Amino acid sequence: MNSEFTIAVHSLVFLANLPDHMATSEEIAANVSTHSARIRKVMGFLRKAGYVSTKEGIGGGFIFCRNPDDVTLGEIYRLTCHGSLKPSWCSGDEKNKNCMISSKMDKLMGNVFADAEKQMELYFDGYTIGSMLERIKAFGCPQSNNEQLS
Repeated sequence: MNSEFTIAVHSLVFLANLPDHMATSEEIAANVSTHSARIRKVMGFLRKAGYVSTKEGIGGGFIFCRNPDDVTLGEIYRLTCHGSLKPSWCSGDEKNKNCMISSKMDKLMGNVFADAEKQMELYFDGYTIGSMLERIKAFGCPQSNNEQLS
């Protein structure tokens, strides 16, 4: 899994807490605790997929343009990092036909990782951006001067 998933979820929850308000990449970056360039990269994926809209110039930024209760974490996972659960290297050697284990291990582990990823996606489908915002509010986090937790 990569950090784009976490950044995307965090950014969307942040924007869901600001309905009908735009936030700049700098504001989102400060909340996520990362560089605004990383935010712009992730927000570009989200914009292309129709989750956020943008406005350039003074008063511009990003706005969540979907219903937070309809957007699942599974959708965001599939958008940002589907297929990343499987490591880039697996043991075994497909060319070693003399050894049943070595010649089939990569394929077997590929199937295991694919099945695990399907299960993880189903789990993530059980959470929405709206439910994540509600869970955060239930934590009773202290309100800072820069956040509007209502």
